Amino acid sequence: MDIVLDFERPVVELRKRIAQLRELQETQGVDLSASIDQLELQATKLQDRIFTKLTPWQRTQMARHPERPYMLDYVGHSLDGFTELHGDRAGYDDNALVTGLARFKARGDVLDHRSVAVIGHQKGRNTKENIFRNFGMARPDGYRKALRVMHMAERFGMPILCFIDTPGAYPGIDAEARGQAEAIARNIMEMSRLTVPVVALVMGEGGSGGALAIGVANRVLMLENSVYSVISPEGCAAILWRDRAEGPKAAEALKITAADCLKHGVVDEVIDETLGGAHRFRAEALEAVETALRKHVAELMDLSAEELVAQRYDRFRIMGAMTEAPLG
Repeated sequence: MDIVLDFERPVVELRKRIAQLRELQETQGVDLSASIDQLELQATKLQDRIFTKLTPWQRTQMARHPERPYMLDYVGHSLDGFTELHGDRAGYDDNALVTGLARFKARGDVLDHRSVAVIGHQKGRNTKENIFRNFGMARPDGYRKALRVMHMAERFGMPILCFIDTPGAYPGIDAEARGQAEAIARNIMEMSRLTVPVVALVMGEGGSGGALAIGVANRVLMLENSVYSVISPEGCAAILWRDRAEGPKAAEALKITAADCLKHGVVDEVIDETLGGAHRFRAEALEAVETALRKHVAELMDLSAEELVAQRYDRFRIMGAMTEAPLG
């Protein structure tokens, strides 16, 4: 699968041309190094020009790209012995929200082999997988399962890693019937009280309460080309302009990019992606995320239970700014 976004097509086509010349050079024994070098320079300049000036809508498209690394990719790269835990203990399970236990890999620091709880949205890469994962949109069963694992982690003193990538919580009738709003609200309340370190990563889409239900963390990180918002750009456009095609305008107004979220104190760190995005440079993204997660977990391990709760409370309490207008 090689899905190419419209704005990145010129770079991708140029890279394909370079690959063809390299293959011709190897198979035919023709020296094409000068042409290849010239095209490489053009591709680098073009890539810099496109990817250093992405619009919020273009970043939204990148955040949704089906070839970006997903939760299980990051878990496989950074952790050992992942054991998935199923069920909310009320008769349901949810494949859109994956939970389990694992250990940090040995990298030569204090976190080597440290046990952690892992919770995150998982999307699919094709139609069959997306139906199984419900396109990353969790039902209340998923959020109750996540809360069960959070409480388990708290009992055993395990840090919690949350991976966020969802358009939003599932809005279907069955989800509403089983208490979607209550499940999200309870998770937000209970997460604020956890006495173990919690680090959340927005790795693609951070959509509304579906994201916040596993996002009340001591540290919230975002990949550079991810988005975090109270509503999707298309949903916002449908409400404000009665036209989902106005999504690009809404994306600009919502301030949903990682840079905007960092500026407004919504997240604590933006993890840089190689120019071209995580879907083109997966290995670099996996490595960068592992480095960031280990850094923040190690820092939070030095805090007491009381300090962790107070820090999390203060972090969300100070968000937002209000200016009083003069009277009269």
